[in-house]
Amino acid sequence: MPRKDSRNTKMKIVNAAWELFYENGYENTTIEDIVERSETSKGSFYHHFSGKDALLSTLSYLFDDKYEALEGGIDLDGDAFQTLVDLNRELFFMIENRVSLDLLARMYSTQLITAGEKHLLDNNRTYFKLLRKIISHGQQNGVLRNDVSTNEILKAYALFERALLYDWCLCNGNYSLCNYSQTLLPMFLDGFRVK
Repeated sequence: MPRKDSRNTKMKIVNAAWELFYENGYENTTIEDIVERSETSKGSFYHHFSGKDALLSTLSYLFDDKYEALEGGIDLDGDAFQTLVDLNRELFFMIENRVSLDLLARMYSTQLITAGEKHLLDNNRTYFKLLRKIISHGQQNGVLRNDVSTNEILKAYALFERALLYDWCLCNGNYSLCNYSQTLLPMFLDGFRVK
């Protein structure tokens, strides 16, 4: 049970931090603000993070938290193609409404220059596990092609999402990430659909 409590505490800190970063900006958010919003302690904060900068790489946890919340409503025997499009819409809507462009860009830059763990590429994330499950079921149900491996489809899907997020950051969010993706993603995924 202590491990679950530790994970819950960590996620409370992560969620509170990203809410505050969005509301007040990264520079105007203090560790004290994060501790207060998360209803944790400074000791808990420093147990999980070396400082505020360490939170920049945790955006992937926020994404995974969203996927965990959505996972229960997924029908694996349904249309995998549409499920992937729907999941993307939910994630990108959250990003547009809860993550500032500046912080998203900072997170991407930390992933580019880090010599350590690249959270966005961690195959143990809920993101990759859930997508792998949906794609695999889609292949078994005859919706997605079998002549391409599950991992190749997953890699292409994740690459598409990262590319669109990167472009959105480069363009300073001057278009709706969610709407643009809902136009492009079905065209992209169509190459993996059984004809």
